[in-house]
Amino acid sequence: MQAPDDFNPPPGQAMDLQPGLRRILAPNPSPMTYRGTNTYLLGERDLAVIDPGPLNDAHLDAILGALRPGQRISHIIVTHSHLDHSPLAAPLAACTGAPILAFGGPQAGRSEVMTQLARQGLAGGGEGIDTAFRTDIEVADGEIIAGDDWQLEVIHTPGHLGNHIALGWGDVCFTADHVMGWASSLVSPPDGDLTDFMRACQRLRARDWSVFHAGHGAPITHPTDRLDWLINHRLTREAQILAALEDQPGTARQIAERIYTDTPTALLPAAERNVFAHLVDLYGKSQVTTPTPLSVDAKFFRRA
Repeated sequence: MQAPDDFNPPPGQAMDLQPGLRRILAPNPSPMTYRGTNTYLLGERDLAVIDPGPLNDAHLDAILGALRPGQRISHIIVTHSHLDHSPLAAPLAACTGAPILAFGGPQAGRSEVMTQLARQGLAGGGEGIDTAFRTDIEVADGEIIAGDDWQLEVIHTPGHLGNHIALGWGDVCFTADHVMGWASSLVSPPDGDLTDFMRACQRLRARDWSVFHAGHGAPITHPTDRLDWLINHRLTREAQILAALEDQPGTARQIAERIYTDTPTALLPAAERNVFAHLVDLYGKSQVTTPTPLSVDAKFFRRA
């Protein structure tokens, strides 16, 4: 699914999305962030800032400059600790005195299998971890964060990153990088766990949402359709991997070379990580096996 060409808001300007909700685009466009990171301002008097974004003085000034008379920032909520979402939290907290809320530190919520892979030395699979990120208040799945005229439900959605959360605001959901309209979410071990990702997709799918506000790109106005697309996209890739293993066993790299036939060589390492994420998921479901310890270099066989 291609990103809509008409989503190109000017960075640094607070744009009204609906009563009580504004969005400020950070000036950090890239192949991983699309036009940049979306920072959301929720509330009419005491505001929640959702995902303050990358360490950027102009973006900090834009957030502070968006405050209207009588408004203050009372909460800084970070959906996950990637470098395009969380580093500005600390400077914003220093300027406003508002606490930083998140599920936990950079390793919080990491699955057991990904923890083991990280201990074995697997690294570098994500968009860049904000290793310096610290919370003032850790929030749990199902917890309600409340301001004077708003409340948010914390929904733990690991998969893209272990400490990733979505935030429910009535029938609106801030999905951060778990569900985006311009691209499928990156799920790359050991930061990302596909088993967790698919489970969280199904959890969101069970709810009746009117719109998703993502960490990058335009609002998603057909949330159920987008979730169905994401789930089917992953299931299609899974079927391709199993079909490749039906022909002969292989490593994640070998399988990636078989199924990503139109992918430039420079992008094969990313494809390899994606395949490995699927192989770990399939290993956990007993659909593939390996005679060696689970690793990105292991040779995988399809179970009979």
